[in-house]
Amino acid sequence: MKKGTTDAVEILDRFVGEDSDMREMIAEEWVHLEVAQTIYEARKAAGLTQKQLAEKIGTGQSTIARLEDADYQGHSLSMLRRVADALGQRLEIRFVPHRAA
Repeated sequence: MKKGTTDAVEILDRFVGEDSDMREMIAEEWVHLEVAQTIYEARKAAGLTQKQLAEKIGTGQSTIARLEDADYQGHSLSMLRRVADALGQRLEIRFVPHRAA
């Protein structure tokens, strides 16, 4: 019998088991979450509101809200570059090895 845990990642891992389709879906959703969180944190660190960032890149506040939504799946490289430039940052994309199951 497995030891009880309150670690959400471990619970999810146990729930998914060996289902590769589910693991792929979770990995994709995790990327969306990371992109949204990164944009949010960078904007906040720059001391900008969504509206202020939107004005800097020539778009509307609703676009920034959408980019910061973990459910949004339409991030484009060009928009991410615009956000990075407006925040005085450089966009970096990396490939990293998959974690062992």
